[in-house]
Amino acid sequence: MLTRTRAVPASLLLPRLWLALAALIFVSLTLAAHAQERTVRIGYQKYGTLVLLKGRGSLEPKLKALGYRVQWSEFPSGPPLMEALNAGAVDFGSAGETPPIFAQAASDVLAYVAHEPAAPKGEAILVPKSSAVQSVADLRGKKVALNKGSNVHFLLVRAIEAAGLTLADITPVYLAPADARAAFERGAVDAWVIWDPYFAAAEAGGNARVLVDGTGLVPNHQFYLSSKSFAAENGPALDAIVAAVAEVDAWAKDNTDAVAKELSPSVGIPAPILSIALKRQTYGIRPLDEAVTKEQQRIADTFHGLKLVPKTVDIAGAVRKPGS
Repeated sequence: MLTRTRAVPASLLLPRLWLALAALIFVSLTLAAHAQERTVRIGYQKYGTLVLLKGRGSLEPKLKALGYRVQWSEFPSGPPLMEALNAGAVDFGSAGETPPIFAQAASDVLAYVAHEPAAPKGEAILVPKSSAVQSVADLRGKKVALNKGSNVHFLLVRAIEAAGLTLADITPVYLAPADARAAFERGAVDAWVIWDPYFAAAEAGGNARVLVDGTGLVPNHQFYLSSKSFAAENGPALDAIVAAVAEVDAWAKDNTDAVAKELSPSVGIPAPILSIALKRQTYGIRPLDEAVTKEQQRIADTFHGLKLVPKTVDIAGAVRKPGS
């Protein structure tokens, strides 16, 4: 016995076709929008304005309005972050004075976007409280731990020069902060050159004494950096990031205790200790002026003269002009 299939009335078929077509158009438009959306890859460290910016979530809507999404990547310090920028793995990040210079010596990729004012009290040379070392000159023949290529590398250079020594008069021991602290605490090194908040944590630990900080020796600027190609092709996005950092800076400047509480879980340092570090920090992101550019060039020339970087680097040629 044959069974007849009932035809679907046209009055029901057309609405279904329209719904299917509308769904197809919606999916197509959504895929096209995602295809056109670009990504800004931001490298950040556990401590600093960028990690605050990430936590507050205020950058994402600013960049979404410009057709960008944000991808965040954490780095343990400035040198590996700069290596990632050179390799094209990140588009924007921050570091102290020395890491960008080493990065420029390796590749002509980097662009200086902005900086924070000098904060010389935010880094120091530490010795154990019981140490017989009373001045930088007493470091002759001693083992000094530091993170190679970090901002404190220049502090060590300037401090020993001011004391009439050279790098040949000491034994540098290149260690990351966590390893350097362990070596310092067990007496494997005689001194430790370090920046905040590790500096503040070491002070709070009770066994560290400040031999000298950066006052009168180094400016200790924090720089915001991108690649030249990204800066040339994504000016509005960079301007939006700088504006978002400025907003966080303005809030953080007057709310150091709140900032300390916010950062404490990610940094792994108690909030009261972070508050000490944050009060030594400076705020107010701004473009590089001639004075800051010359100071950074002086640092670069010093490292080249010491043969710590293989060639001269041009700081002014790597500075992004506002709005470009």
